[in-house]
Amino acid sequence: MFKKIILLIGFNVLFSNLALANLDVAARTAILQDYLSGEILYEKNPDHSIHPASMTKIMTAIVAFDLIKSGNLNLEDKFMISENAWRLSSAGYSSMFIMVGDEITVDNLLKGIIIASGNDACVALAEGIAGTEAEFAIMMTAKAKELGMENTNFTNASGINDPDNVSTVRDVMIMSNYLIKNHPEFYKLFSEKEFTWNRTGGDPITQGNRNPLLYKNMGVDGIKTGYLAVEKYSLSSSLDRNGRRLIAVGSGFESVNSRSRESAKLLTYGLTNFDLVEIAKANEPVDNLDVWLGKEKSISVYSKNDIYKTIQKAKKNLLKVSLKYDGPIEAPIKKDQVVAKLRVVYDQNLVGEYDLLASKDIKKVNFFTRLMKSLNYLIWGDV
Repeated sequence: MFKKIILLIGFNVLFSNLALANLDVAARTAILQDYLSGEILYEKNPDHSIHPASMTKIMTAIVAFDLIKSGNLNLEDKFMISENAWRLSSAGYSSMFIMVGDEITVDNLLKGIIIASGNDACVALAEGIAGTEAEFAIMMTAKAKELGMENTNFTNASGINDPDNVSTVRDVMIMSNYLIKNHPEFYKLFSEKEFTWNRTGGDPITQGNRNPLLYKNMGVDGIKTGYLAVEKYSLSSSLDRNGRRLIAVGSGFESVNSRSRESAKLLTYGLTNFDLVEIAKANEPVDNLDVWLGKEKSISVYSKNDIYKTIQKAKKNLLKVSLKYDGPIEAPIKKDQVVAKLRVVYDQNLVGEYDLLASKDIKKVNFFTRLMKSLNYLIWGDV
């Protein structure tokens, strides 16, 4: 056996560094992520504690979507509206304008939350799922911890004023990423520009989506604005351009216009300064490796996960992707056995290493054949 390295890709690329000096976002705290690679392209005080305001509603929707996905909740289920929920329909709050005693489907409540940003709809959904909003907030915080949102605590479903309802832009990015990745069909609701609610006892009410970037021709398809007097303006936004997705979160914007302008600048920065490189696609062949003493001479290998890297357009330098294994690989080989490593190196520094798995079983040849192959190898070096 001998150690073998096969060069798969060799091209000059520079991996992205955090928060390049030529960009400053006019917000108290901000972060930008390349969705597929997971790499952070910009950050400004990303772990500074914030009041997430209506960005809280992202987690409200996630809890409901998870329950629907597991079969424990249905879009056609109806919840009775309590006085507690109705009170948030009053002037001064973002509302769906529900009425006490209404029976409203989960589908309409979710649209009221996501598109109209209805605080009343948040309470109604929370009470319908968990009995009380406080119990629902416990579910939200538990989900946040599960996702690795280490600096988040939810105390309500809407994000209205509460000093203990806290998060960070990094944590909001994490839950935004989870929503897009795990609930792509439901995520489409965040791109809808208006919602018409055929309310009880009155004319239908049509309200527009509050995300200003949906109305710009730049590919933004979500996700949620926020505002509290103590926090100023905030926005989690996501852009999809030709299969390339970015997620930006900012908080502490001074005005509505600043929120829109600076968020657009952040997303545009990611598009114009970085490229996404596909290294490997999940469950697709990466290469064929030599097999020793097997009934087949080679075996295809694959990665369980997509592998992407983000690179700076302006500084291309010394990225090499190689495949490393002890080979030829001796049979028998089991399907899904780790047989090699995919190594990503930048400027002689290892920046990523990933398992490659065998695509199928390969049995060992019989004793006589093994003997002949071994003799050939000793005499001729023929494997």
